[in-house]
Amino acid sequence: MALLGTSKYRQTASFSVEGLTTLLDGGAEHTRVRRAVVEVIERDPVFSRENQYFQTQNERYEAAVRKAVHLQKKMHEMGWREDGPEFIYIYSTTCAFSPGQVAGDVAFLLHRVFMRSISVLGSDEQVAKWIPLATKHQLIGSYAQTELGHGTYLQGLETTAVFDTTTQEFILNTPKISAMKWWPGDMGRSATHTVVFAQLYVRGKCYGVHPFIVQIRSLQDHSLCPGITAGDIGPKMNFEHIDNGYLMLQNVRIPRENMLNKFCEVQPDGTYIRRGSQKINYFTMTTVRVSLLSDEVILPLMKSKLNPGEEEAKILDYQTQQEKLLPQLAAAYAFHFVNNYLHKLFDRGYKEIQERNFNSALHASSSGFKAMLSQYCTAGVEICLRACGGHGYSLLSGLPSLYTKIVASCIYEGENTILLLQTARFLVKCFAAASAGQPVPQSVTYLAAVKPGKCPAKNKLDFLNPDIYVEAYQHTAIRLLSSTAAKLQDLIQSGVKKHEAWNQCTVQLVQAAKAHCHYITVKNFVETVEKLENKAGIQKIMKHLCDLFALHGIFSNAGLFLHDGYISGAQMDMITASYLDLLGVIRKDAVPLVDAFDFTDKSLNSALGSYDGNIYQRLYEWAQKSPTNQQVQLLDYSLANSLLGRAEIICFSFNQSYTDKS
Repeated sequence: MALLGTSKYRQTASFSVEGLTTLLDGGAEHTRVRRAVVEVIERDPVFSRENQYFQTQNERYEAAVRKAVHLQKKMHEMGWREDGPEFIYIYSTTCAFSPGQVAGDVAFLLHRVFMRSISVLGSDEQVAKWIPLATKHQLIGSYAQTELGHGTYLQGLETTAVFDTTTQEFILNTPKISAMKWWPGDMGRSATHTVVFAQLYVRGKCYGVHPFIVQIRSLQDHSLCPGITAGDIGPKMNFEHIDNGYLMLQNVRIPRENMLNKFCEVQPDGTYIRRGSQKINYFTMTTVRVSLLSDEVILPLMKSKLNPGEEEAKILDYQTQQEKLLPQLAAAYAFHFVNNYLHKLFDRGYKEIQERNFNSALHASSSGFKAMLSQYCTAGVEICLRACGGHGYSLLSGLPSLYTKIVASCIYEGENTILLLQTARFLVKCFAAASAGQPVPQSVTYLAAVKPGKCPAKNKLDFLNPDIYVEAYQHTAIRLLSSTAAKLQDLIQSGVKKHEAWNQCTVQLVQAAKAHCHYITVKNFVETVEKLENKAGIQKIMKHLCDLFALHGIFSNAGLFLHDGYISGAQMDMITASYLDLLGVIRKDAVPLVDAFDFTDKSLNSALGSYDGNIYQRLYEWAQKSPTNQQVQLLDYSLANSLLGRAEIICFSFNQSYTDKS
């Protein structure tokens, strides 16, 4: 089968790739700064990922530590400040979930979450004490929330913190094995301090989960502190370089001042004071979720790189290949733009939180989108892997590694089903409010809309009208939510307890939450495209991608749209026709659209996802680096030398010389 030639498609691009790259970066200056950071990182041999696939877990961890230390030196050398523009790109390229130049191979990533927790949840005095120490890396921080028996359900955590008024200390304990902190990054052997989430008890009364700063290792010799048991949780599918660990506490005493107390405080006499909503403790987790969305949605397509090859390439002429890959490309752009939407929502929410008003819309949105995007991307990377055939299964393609990372994102920072149910709970409340004529957050004002019961489209071209498909998504989202809310209410009115009634509706509630997130994504994509009116070439191709993303969603979930007759069978045929037409339209711009994300070969670290398309040569050359191949070579040379009576044997595996005395 002929492969896809890349050069002729770049030459015939219908838009400016550089212009689109600039748009994705947020402006030409952002592109310049990002590329400057990329160049510095890629020139530095310490950050090389050349032999990453052949390293053991310990080797990857040790390399990650070296890179973390070197990164701090590099920032100082380059004059990159934490409040400067370069800093954003340093940590977008060193994030564990990013394709960037250090690409998750840097240790101590949870150190930043530790700092964020203190910045958000700590008082001014606590920030002044701890942040300078953390910034100078005089301590290494972690974030200990998840327990062996509890993850997303924050109120179910079992670790306890009992206030002792006589000593002005909190006494932290792990009361049983299920309460053991499990999975925290940098916990196994790196962190000296961590933010521990524990149930607060004062004079026998439980006040719920609160955050505490706990020292777990000595700053002199790095030994575990008294009462602390910690270690590595063992092998994982990926993230070998991330020091995931466990933590048990036995009568560990910490000063009263170590409870992060911007919003809640225990005074010396044991009086408990709350300032603002208890839900603020979710905010650090929400922050992490939002950050995850930036990077993971683009990588699968970049790693597959549409299987580039020779000039006579024909692989994308096959409609089945187009149908596998091009919707993933459209989704990468859709999710890139919805990520911008979420960050704006996050900024507004953060301002409200500074005023001690927890933004429930932010929590609901971050939960729902984290779940939807991670599920979508998990499926997408597998599609890309399969589209590359046997080569995609090779670790050298980068796709298996990427798959295991994205699968993990369905679980960490909240299990997806639970997150979608949290979004659904918010939607049910808003639907009830909207139905009663009460005000609701801007993101859900559509719940009060009155729309026609039938889709007005007359032919397949009508389905390229954004108003038509946005209305279809809106109608479906409202229908799913209203029918589920009605079922829930009927169950409660029939005498079923609220908890059990909710449980009987959870499958449909999850479906409604997904429909809401999908609707917001499509609507946001349309609004983004409309704002590109002064960029004609880019706006045109973005409009095609927006149409494809929207119609693919309807095509793939036909039953939801056909269910109540809003879309008819004949109209679904029109949608299918327009959808398949778009595959051919976008096909010729597929390579330039991937190029616009501007990832380098080094950052992708994929034998398949290379700019020049020389995949066969690269696969062969990379395979020669395998220790297995070198060991086979050693055996051959050993045998030859033995037969020749030679005394010296060269050990290629360890690059050492041995002398045979026999």
